[in-house]
Amino acid sequence: DTTGILRALVSTARGNKQGASTITQQYVNNVLNANLAASGNEADIKLNGVNKGVGDKLREMKLSIALEKDFTKDQILEGYLNIVFFNRDAYGIEAASKFFFSTTAKNLTLPQAALLAGLVNSPSAFDPITNPENSKARRDLVLGLMLDQKKISQADHDAAVATPVTTKVTPALQGCAYATTAPYFCDYVLHLLENNPAYGADITARRHVIYGGGLTIQTTLDPKAEAVAQDSANSAAGANPDKWGAAMTSVQPGTGKIISMAQNTTFLASPGAFDIQLNFNVDKLDKDGNDLNGLGGAQPGSTMKPFTFAEWLNEGKTMNTVVNAAQRVYPVGYPWRNTCGKVQGAYSTAQKNAGLDATDDLQNAEPQWYRPLTVLEGLYNSINTVTFASAAQLDFCGIQKIADAVGLHSGLPAADGTPNPKVDMMTLGNLLGSTQASPLTMASAFATFANDGKYCEPIAITSVTDAAGKQLPAQSTSCRDAIKPEVARGVNYALQEVMNRGSGSLIQPRLSTKTNFPISGKTGTSNNNESTWVVGHTTGLATAAWYGDPLGDQHRPGQNVTINGKFYTSIDGYQIAGPMFAKYMLQVAPGYGTNPFPAPPTNMVSGTPAATPKTPAAPTTQATVPAPQPSAPAAPGNGDKKG
Repeated sequence: DTTGILRALVSTARGNKQGASTITQQYVNNVLNANLAASGNEADIKLNGVNKGVGDKLREMKLSIALEKDFTKDQILEGYLNIVFFNRDAYGIEAASKFFFSTTAKNLTLPQAALLAGLVNSPSAFDPITNPENSKARRDLVLGLMLDQKKISQADHDAAVATPVTTKVTPALQGCAYATTAPYFCDYVLHLLENNPAYGADITARRHVIYGGGLTIQTTLDPKAEAVAQDSANSAAGANPDKWGAAMTSVQPGTGKIISMAQNTTFLASPGAFDIQLNFNVDKLDKDGNDLNGLGGAQPGSTMKPFTFAEWLNEGKTMNTVVNAAQRVYPVGYPWRNTCGKVQGAYSTAQKNAGLDATDDLQNAEPQWYRPLTVLEGLYNSINTVTFASAAQLDFCGIQKIADAVGLHSGLPAADGTPNPKVDMMTLGNLLGSTQASPLTMASAFATFANDGKYCEPIAITSVTDAAGKQLPAQSTSCRDAIKPEVARGVNYALQEVMNRGSGSLIQPRLSTKTNFPISGKTGTSNNNESTWVVGHTTGLATAAWYGDPLGDQHRPGQNVTINGKFYTSIDGYQIAGPMFAKYMLQVAPGYGTNPFPAPPTNMVSGTPAATPKTPAAPTTQATVPAPQPSAPAAPGNGDKKG
């Protein structure tokens, strides 16, 4: 309506307060002001009769005419109704229908629709909650105009006018806390955006864009996978009066896309529920020190062992090599090999009793494993003394490089403030998983094995567009070479054996390459059973499942506890985290690909077993610990505890 636009222009030039005369111009005005608000420039917003001049009207006129050339009146009306202000808790006709009448726009009655149509002229004056009489008068005016224009019949008009103004308010439930699916993933996505300087100079400016810019955010989340993950996490602890935490994250090897992220808690208080706002799956801070609202992870235990194993293969050794798993003493002064630093820590009860800086002799969870074993046996049965006997033949600098390459880092900031400090593999305890890591970090690290040695940064956001359709910065796949392909294939071979005949074979429901589809995995349990894990992968999906203590300092022992109606003298990785992992992967992994893993070089697997090398000479204060020599056990090992 060019005539109407020109009439408004002349009125403005004469100093009158006539506003935009057409829906098109009102739509243009709303979009312009919404974009100014979203970019943090509220001072520049132009209001009719307040600070809008002829130049502003001319700009709106030009844009309105251009808009009407490209869009139909119905399309323009749809755009207008989708963003127009009805109430501080209701932008757009759908939100207004729900807020005022607890219904949808398509199900509005005639009097309800007429009321909302009249409301936009002055949302405060015609508010049906605070000013019902004004609201009715305005509604009836709209109904009269509809009758005059033959949009409704006399009978419909009379019935609608006779209808009293009543509301059925549904308070706006906005934000991630009210999300019916993946509230913690939603919160993680918003923190990623809030921490991104591309969205504004500071947090206030960014929030203007994120929460007021009418953004459309597309994420990597797979709703079907998320539903399975949520069900698995919820069922892990059951009623959970003691507030144990269960969390699980999946990423796609080759892209880094986060497919699911779930935990067994609610964002808001709910009867009988464990409510907490911290995200168990992510780090406390991002790499720049910005808040992610994360727990910061938990001790990964024996899920760290594959990285020492990877360096074993990286140095050209065969997994069929026999090492001395009877050795339990690694005293102060032990001659570790390290070309880029100094190894810290010692295991010697004798030295500990003598007042030296050492802990007790290294232990396995079960006594029958103190004997010569192949490195492969040691990994799939999760034997601590095999990991140490292997490390004694390796350059710790190489172990550190492997850990760094696959993205391993602490989920908690360091004492000096470093947000995501590296896991210091020069500290002996970290060979067995002493430093907290998040499920997202662990899933991404294991995805490197699935991706033939290429590490991909985890991503959650694939695209962001504003109300005008402009593309804003998002995330994209970013991968790098991390470990040699043949090393990754060797690790996959060994981790399949974990599931075939090692500690992972104890998981119920049963999940293994032999019984289901090609899958690798590793169990893990901390010393006092307060943190238990299964991390594993197929060629198409990598998943980390964690069950443990999320409260306080996270040192509540997982011993002599009743979970889901069952008493446990101690919780191990295969018992609760294991079923979470298995139930999820059995349902979801086939949809992402369960192709056979590429085979490692033959000599890496079945080379002639190397003779057990001589143990490096240790100080004369070292006590010799006799190794028990029982017969080989029939059952698989579960040596997950760090020892």
